[in-house]
This record gives sequence, structure tokens and C-alpha cells, in this order.
Amino acid sequence: MSYTVPQLKTVNVTRYVLPLREGGSLPGLVEASDGQNYVLKFRGAAQGSKVLIAEIIGGELARALGLNVPELVFANFDEAFGRTESDHELQTQFKASVGLNLALRHLSGSNMFDPTVTKVDHIMASSIVWLDSLLMNMDRTVRNTNLLVWNKDLWLIDQGASLYFHYNWSTEPKLQAVKPFPFIKDHVLLPKASRLKKVNTDNRTLLTRDVIEAIVAQIPDEWLIIDPPFTSPQDYRDAYTQFLLTRIAKSDIFVKEAQHAREQII
Repeated sequence: MSYTVPQLKTVNVTRYVLPLREGGSLPGLVEASDGQNYVLKFRGAAQGSKVLIAEIIGGELARALGLNVPELVFANFDEAFGRTESDHELQTQFKASVGLNLALRHLSGSNMFDPTVTKVDHIMASSIVWLDSLLMNMDRTVRNTNLLVWNKDLWLIDQGASLYFHYNWSTEPKLQAVKPFPFIKDHVLLPKASRLKKVNTDNRTLLTRDVIEAIVAQIPDEWLIIDPPFTSPQDYRDAYTQFLLTRIAKSDIFVKEAQHAREQII
């Protein structure tokens, strides 16, 4: 049965609860018009909309692979929040983020993943390592796992450090797509990733062109700032799609890199 990519809903932020001072992006805990709490990722943060694009692509690809990811929603942020905020740093970020942002459903009561406490299935570990190799995600290490345990399940959060090539499109995405990913050696789940060959076969089947195009199609036009070599938002989407399709087709390259890195640590 083919996978249907869910359409991201749109909510309005009704209350800013508190800043989550993690890293440089200053996400915030907010309440929204649907009555739910979310972790809001601001378009006006230091690295701009590209972090949000990486969140959508990485999060929805993970969901297509059957991995747990908090619900992603588009979140409208009103200019009034900037007028009433006294903290200058937050006020600046609020004013730069008026309009459409991205938010993740808040997993109340969750705990940060600790590899010495929580056991992870080898298939799941291998699939997460495979996905992070595909996305070139540098930020799933022992120091910063970006994994939560909620209701006894493992959940992936914060895919924003993925797809780092898109900060400089002149680096030839087609060449980047066929490169190994040496940073996988630092992945927190690499020691458990003993089934990389199997998940490579399975995941390549799941991530079809239709799935990738449906995910990339959800990136808002306003986040795709027109810059050379692109002349339209669709040019951007086509480039993301082609990068992912090429990288999946050549996945043996990054799988071999991960297998080699794992052999060095077990």
C-alpha cells in the first residue's frame, strides 16, 4: 500500500508561553488556535527559513519511513507579539518572524533520550542512521541527541541541521548528493545500527518520487527566496527533489560509509 503524505495544517499562535533557550535559534513554547501547545521554530531566527525547510523535509521523510515525529504545523505569528515583548533579543526575532512559521507538537512529559538507559531496536536505530546519512544531519550525537522518549517510544525532533548544502547552492547539489557522510561516525545510534543493509533496501522502496515531491511541494513560496541559480520557487523545489532522488539512488555510498564507521567503534 502506497504512503500518503499528510498535508500540514495551519494554526494561529494565540499565546507565547516561554522561550526554549537551546542553541542559537531560540524556539518558543506557544499555545495555538487549535488548543494545542507547540514548539515554534521562528523564520526570523539566525539561519532563517532554510532551517524550517530542513525540518519539513527531514520530519516528513522520517514519518514516511514509519519513524515517530511530532506533528508539524504551519503557525501564523502576529506582529502584536513583537510590540509587547520586553526582551530585546526576542523582540527582534518576533518582528522578523511575523507571518508563517513552523511548529512541532509539544510532547508534554517527554524526556531526553539517554543511550545508556533506553534500549533501541536495531532496525529502528539503523533506519534513523540511514535517514540522517541521507539528509546529512550533523546534529544527532551523544552530546545533542535530538531524540525524545515519550510514552515509552522514541521520537525524532529537530532536523534543522540537515541539508547543509542549501546554504550555498553554488556547491553543486548533484555532486553533494553522491558524497559519503563522514560525520555519521558521531551518530548516537550508530553502535546499534546493525541492519543498515536491510533498511537501505526497505527505505529506498518507501521513499518514492511521489512521496518526495508531495513533501517538497508543501514548502511555502515565501520561504524560497529567489536567488541565483533559481528564478522561481518551483526551481527550488525541483532542486530539492532531484537532490533527494539522486542521493537515494546512490545510497550505497553513504551506507558503506556508515558501516565502515560502525566497524571502527564496535
